[in-house]
Amino acid sequence: MASERFDRVRRAMAADGVDVLLLSVGPDLPWLTGYEAMPLERLTMLVVPCDGDATLVVPRLEAPRVAERPDDFGLRPWGETEDPVAIVADLAGAPAVAAIGDHTWSRFLVDLQTRLPEGTTWRPGSAVTGPLRARKDADEVAALRAAAEAADRVAAQLQAGDIPLLGRTEAEVSADIGHRLVAEGHARVNFAIVAAGANAASPHHEPGPTVIESGQLVLCDFGGSWPTPSGAGYCSDITRCVSLGEPPPAVAEAYAVLQAAQAAAVSAATVGTPCEAVDAAARVPIVEAGFGDRFIHRTGHGIGVEEHEDPYIVEGNGTALAAGHAFSVEPGIYTTGSWGMRLEDIVVATDSGPDPLNRADHDLVVVDA
Repeated sequence: MASERFDRVRRAMAADGVDVLLLSVGPDLPWLTGYEAMPLERLTMLVVPCDGDATLVVPRLEAPRVAERPDDFGLRPWGETEDPVAIVADLAGAPAVAAIGDHTWSRFLVDLQTRLPEGTTWRPGSAVTGPLRARKDADEVAALRAAAEAADRVAAQLQAGDIPLLGRTEAEVSADIGHRLVAEGHARVNFAIVAAGANAASPHHEPGPTVIESGQLVLCDFGGSWPTPSGAGYCSDITRCVSLGEPPPAVAEAYAVLQAAQAAAVSAATVGTPCEAVDAAARVPIVEAGFGDRFIHRTGHGIGVEEHEDPYIVEGNGTALAAGHAFSVEPGIYTTGSWGMRLEDIVVATDSGPDPLNRADHDLVVVDA
């Protein structure tokens, strides 16, 4: 698997005229090597020449954490008195075009720019890796499915009333959801938004001391990273809302619109359909119901080793969906000062149609917990 990814990367580099790819901290590194670098002040960098052997340059104290793959890359540990930038520059040679990982610390980029030839042209590493990572292979889809199924199990616990809400703070419920994600097999929790009542009108609300009360709508958006044998974790991301008691008619009617919008977007997510057309499909029912100005974000984002990656389901993105594209579909309606709601699944585009990975109940479930 790893060797095949290196081959794909080199083919993409050749097609784009990139002489060397330099990957430091961030998701590209574990996706390609299985090694997730710590965000240290010490430089870690994978040097991938278009024509030549790849080398992973790591601090010596980090070398024991690397699962060596000599068929894919050599390992070059560096000691505390060595200059890692000089080592990378020597391995990179004199490239006309260098692509560098998007998450690389700027200090290292600046140092490398002074060490490599003045005429070197620099590009973001995502120009090479982004399109490759966006199209998931069968193993990646299986990992995303396992992560989604685990998240579904936590969502089902929420909807069954097994996660106490009434009288607890948002922060307490968030921590509870996080513990359950790990218990269901996630390696770590990436986020667990819990937003009650008016707080749910803020899409990225930070769970805090607000005590959840009867009569409120509670939005829960959570996800984590699922471990794989390759070393790269694959993400889950799901949003479900529950109502503590029967919701007011206006809220129930708005949720019915949201549910129809989400279903329409999922159905539209067929191979060959532009990403922006999926976004548009989600907006039609919401606009027709008079809530157009309350849907304030894109419909979705790609997902894989990152929670947010290509392809983005947003107006202006004419990229056609291809088999293997994995992304969220998550329209929302937000009423400042009153309530907010969002409904989210992860979907994979396939030649036989959209494949929603999340199957937890899509209804606005009433709980009394």
